[in-house]
Amino acid sequence: MQLLGDGELAYLDSLEDADRKRALERLCTASVPCVIVAGGREAPPELVELARACGVPVLTCGRPSEGLVRDLTALLDEILAPSATVHGTMVDVYGVGLLFTGKSGIGKSECGLDLVEHGHRLVADDVVHVVRTPQGNLVGSGNELLRHYMEIRGVGVIDVQAMFGIRAIRQRKRVEVQVQLVQWSDLGDYERLGVEEEVSEILGVKIPLVTLPLVTGKNITVISEIIALNHLLKIRGVHPAKEFDSRLRDLVSEKSRARNIIRGDDE
Repeated sequence: MQLLGDGELAYLDSLEDADRKRALERLCTASVPCVIVAGGREAPPELVELARACGVPVLTCGRPSEGLVRDLTALLDEILAPSATVHGTMVDVYGVGLLFTGKSGIGKSECGLDLVEHGHRLVADDVVHVVRTPQGNLVGSGNELLRHYMEIRGVGVIDVQAMFGIRAIRQRKRVEVQVQLVQWSDLGDYERLGVEEEVSEILGVKIPLVTLPLVTGKNITVISEIIALNHLLKIRGVHPAKEFDSRLRDLVSEKSRARNIIRGDDE
């Protein structure tokens, strides 16, 4: 897009008629998608005539060119940002964007609905549109058609906003942790301490991954809240699993030294 502000229009006004016409011809034949005249100024008649002949739209805007450039850049960054569609449910839990994934029918929507009932906020269900921002963050939002509807098996489609109010939803949220729901298997190798952290990669951005095995009676809602709170602690430099592992290693080391001392006394 070609933006004409006060400086550009003043330059055109300073040119002779023939030079101004040649400059506008070069502008209109440069395959630009549109020309925007900023600052509440009227488009020069020569520009309108040449643009019409070349099929180039001419737009006007009352905003100064500096602010318009900034807003247009931000808008284009959002529209043209790399994106992906993820099958899952996304919920804002204590300010942390949790993206629940897993095979169809495993209970992602039910988990999201239970979190909403506990006061958290639904971002999207079933289809999560994820974009990568220029800063390297992932932002998730809902499908325009589905919005904040949810499909609950056995019940049907429900409107979360109508049922729980405007505070139960949000339009978009940064994706910070992926929670992969899986069926429990005795052969599965599940993390017990949490020292070794798994990661997931979406659009080239790595985020923490928590694999959550499901068994009958397991309170997924409370565990999801714990995942969010634990993530907040890690952001602040508190890592309970690593601290526990360090204390355990220190204890084992102390006992080992004590045994060596006793053996030395016996000898």
